Amino acid sequence: MAYKDLREFLEASRKAGDVIEVDRPIDCNLEVGKAIRKCYAQNAPIVIFNNPKGKDYPMVSGVFGNRERALRAFETDNASIIGKFINGLDNPIEPVMVDAAPCQEVVITGDDIDLNKLPIPKFSPLDGGPFLTAGITVSKDPETGVRDIGHFRYMLHDKNTFGWFAQPFHRFGKNCSKAKAMGMDKFQAAIVIGTDPVLGYTCQLKQIPDTVDDFTLAGGLRGEAVELVKCKTVDVEVPATAEFVIEIEVNFNELREEGPLGEYTGYMTPGSPKPVCKVKAITHRRDPLFQVLLTGKPVTENHILKNIPFEASFLKAMRGQFPTITDVSVRPSGGVQLYVVIAMKQRYAGEARHAILAAMSSNIRPKWVIAVDPDIDVHNSAEVEWAMSYRTVPGRDVIVVKDVPSAPLDPSSTNEQQTNARLNDTVGVDATIPFGAEYASVADVPDWQEYDFPEIQR
Repeated sequence: MAYKDLREFLEASRKAGDVIEVDRPIDCNLEVGKAIRKCYAQNAPIVIFNNPKGKDYPMVSGVFGNRERALRAFETDNASIIGKFINGLDNPIEPVMVDAAPCQEVVITGDDIDLNKLPIPKFSPLDGGPFLTAGITVSKDPETGVRDIGHFRYMLHDKNTFGWFAQPFHRFGKNCSKAKAMGMDKFQAAIVIGTDPVLGYTCQLKQIPDTVDDFTLAGGLRGEAVELVKCKTVDVEVPATAEFVIEIEVNFNELREEGPLGEYTGYMTPGSPKPVCKVKAITHRRDPLFQVLLTGKPVTENHILKNIPFEASFLKAMRGQFPTITDVSVRPSGGVQLYVVIAMKQRYAGEARHAILAAMSSNIRPKWVIAVDPDIDVHNSAEVEWAMSYRTVPGRDVIVVKDVPSAPLDPSSTNEQQTNARLNDTVGVDATIPFGAEYASVADVPDWQEYDFPEIQR
């Protein structure tokens, strides 16, 4: 059975010795960023900050902080996680509606709304202001009503106003663009903070059609339906057991400077005028926890959050055309985007090249695609580099494709000022043994993994 909410997951993590609480006062202006960054660097437990200075609520960090927590969230092990993830995608479960929900135990509207009471951190002195980064945005296609969930950033402007940024090929961005094209001046959505972690992983899925309700996928991944409740002031349904829900209305006609912010690329994205959203209501549980998440130079919690969903959805999509792909790695060090490794058994000469070209044209938008044989561990950099060193002839096995759609936040891309016009080059390396070729034998000791060596195990 899935964890019903964030609290249940935290309790399981506490029993595993993976939660600590900090009772001393901590400043949301820069100090929190330093604390969280040190936690990532030292693989520290989940941290609950009970006393953010001048704020009304405690905050929790590190829920997605390492792969072990991801495995705990899905209640599985490393060998089974990708298979379980793909099985969940293949067996979606429709959400169910409820009339009353814990996330609406407290309802704040009108002049009582004050975002400054929330522990929204300013992580770095280079950031344009405090940023909400762990919120899940729930929006609906303005034509079809299909629901989408995704992680997007919100910069705090004042007591009831955020600036926001969504890339134009993400569904929230597309929903807003479609609403604007339909002549709508405003668009309703909700920001959900603090849920069962599986909903956070669902947000990261790639290769998903716009016709799919993301809550059905979350249900499949959880193994049971997500309970939803209708918002109080906007036409959106949200997870009933969330800690906080911030109901918003995007105003396309009001622009304010948003940014800069350190992004998943490890670089600052510049500020620019962007539409604002007004907060219509804040609802939350009694004694709620406010979840925070630092992004920036890899590897941070943001990259761990993306890693398994990106790999699972990319592998599922690629296997539809290349069924002999055995594994993929979408590297956190490449922002979980720009560096992809594929392991496959070729069925015909040149199939690895076909797979490389297909990966290049996927919405992962990688800059580097490496194909290796199944005997190479795609998650082990040393093995991948060994294959590239000894199984490639660069003049034969390296493919360069120029001027393809870029990862929009890649600072090396052209047309830097236009997110939807950025281009870059992409490189493929076929590091597989040529199809049908006799090749040198691998120099390794057989069956060493199974050898019983109790002295070193002690």
